Amino acid sequence: MSRPISATIDHSALRHNDAVARRHACGAPIWTVVKADAYGHGLLRVARALGATADGYALIELEGALALRHAGCRQPILMLEGFYGAEELPLFAQHRLTPVLHCAEQLRALASAALANPLPVYLKLNTGMNRLGFNADELPAALDLLRRSPQVAGITLMTHFADADGERGVAQQQASLAMIVADLGEQVISAANSAALIGHPQSPRNWARPGIMLYGASPFPEQQSAAALDLRPVMTLAAELIGVRELVAGDRVGYGGVFTAERPMPIGIVACGYADGYPRHAGTGTPVLVEGRRTRLLGRVSMDKLCVDLSAVPEARRGSPVVLWGEGLPADEVATAAGTVAYELFCALAPRVPVSERP
Repeated sequence: MSRPISATIDHSALRHNDAVARRHACGAPIWTVVKADAYGHGLLRVARALGATADGYALIELEGALALRHAGCRQPILMLEGFYGAEELPLFAQHRLTPVLHCAEQLRALASAALANPLPVYLKLNTGMNRLGFNADELPAALDLLRRSPQVAGITLMTHFADADGERGVAQQQASLAMIVADLGEQVISAANSAALIGHPQSPRNWARPGIMLYGASPFPEQQSAAALDLRPVMTLAAELIGVRELVAGDRVGYGGVFTAERPMPIGIVACGYADGYPRHAGTGTPVLVEGRRTRLLGRVSMDKLCVDLSAVPEARRGSPVVLWGEGLPADEVATAAGTVAYELFCALAPRVPVSERP
């Protein structure tokens, strides 16, 4: 018998969340963001689930883009960090990959390349994130070089919002973007991530780039739950109790004994630990479901196990089902209790956890 832990990927929930994103996009096309193995959900699983519905895919890993093409994906593929070396450009041309250009070195490499087919490109603008992208004073020269290059089939402008899910919002960056492109005429622009897509209406010409909302987590976990946004969990991480024991007052639990029982109480030992992708920094009180009822994590998470309070689930026994996040227990709640974000939970799912799919 295999170790009792597994993750389930719900295709219907993914398609539902995609439909929610499309409602918010108001007719704009969507880049489905699938970087980091589709946020831990499986790149090819997500592509199979969405099928022809997807307008295009966005990621950073060239290997992932080639895997999509080899699996028969015909949609456009946007490479969010462009190419890392000029030697990759023939593959970009062969497999019709759209690079995001964010620095002068990439511009020069593309302009001097000998490609079988010209490439559509995205030109990234820095409007306040201050990571990658061209500043306003660099844009005219960049556009001039691209417009003169026979290697370029078309240009789309792009920026990324730094605080679409926070207090500052997107107004300042939108104003900066408007000033930068004011003299360029009407442009196709890609800017909206999940938070901006939900909070700010889209122009029908502008490509949106939803990520976390597609996988069923809220981009505003402290303000609006995923359920309130009509989002459904796509990944459910489940395990079982592999042991039950009774504590007496004063007993300590786990490494370091960081939890001490104040009274007699039952606890359960769950077949899940940080080597499975559960956050080691989650502490006592992090929510867990046992037999479908909420209880709490106790003590320190181990490599292969964690302990839970069974006071509210007295009938629990060895083999009782446990949900770590997903159906019935939003990943956002677990992440918040652990001082992190749902992105990290999803992306950290370990290869040793078997994954099944639900149509």
